[in-house]
Parts: sequence; structure tokens; C-alpha cells
Amino acid sequence: MYKSIILFLCIFLVSSCSDPVEGKWDDNIKLSAKNFEFGAKVDSVIITTGGDWWWIDEISIDDSTFSYYNNENVNFKLDSYSIVENSFVIERRDKNTLFIKLEENITGKERVMRIGLQAGNYFDYVTIKQSEK
Repeated sequence: MYKSIILFLCIFLVSSCSDPVEGKWDDNIKLSAKNFEFGAKVDSVIITTGGDWWWIDEISIDDSTFSYYNNENVNFKLDSYSIVENSFVIERRDKNTLFIKLEENITGKERVMRIGLQAGNYFDYVTIKQSEK
């Protein structure tokens, strides 16, 4: 009987001390769309968000990944900023508008761009597939 009581108390203590799972926030960015197909020529898209407290976490295109954390050319605290690279332009035009432009795809193969967005402990992605020339 004594062992049963101790076992019950141990199980009770372990189950009552568990913390809620971190990193599982609800969608607080609320993208209007997440997946896009572009032709090989220059193309662009405007995406709106339901949330206004988000920033660009990282950008990957083909085999390259761009991280702008602590980059002095991009101030993520502002409501609007631009990221300009050779093959793309990404602008946060205001708190709820993201503009993405890809230059002509001259790589000879399909190009895939993935833009990671973050708001607190919630992460979401925009994926663009651009057909080959």
C-alpha cells in the first residue's frame, strides 16, 4: 500500500509540474497567400498580412541563404524597409504589406525562393517557384 501511495504521488508531481510547450504560438502573421508560381520573366507579387508585428527572418533562393540579423543596411524595427540583391527585391512597404520581385530566371532550371517570416515565437513561410527560361 505504501509503495502505491508513493508511486501515485510521484506521478501526480511529475504531471502537475509540466510546462506548456514553448514555440507553439498561433498564427499571428496571417499571410494572405503562401505559395506562388512565377513565369521565367521578371515577376512580382504583393502579399498582405493580418498581423502587423512581424519581420523577415531569412531568405533562401536556390542554394543561397541570406540572413539579415544585425545587418546595418536593414532596420527591422521600421514599418518599411527594402532588401535588394542581384536576383530579387523584397520590400516591407508598411505594417501589413510585403512586396516580392524576382528578376528574370536565366539559370536554366526552376528557381525556388523561400522567405521566412517571424513574429515572436511563430514562424511562417512564403514559397515562390519560378519556371526556367
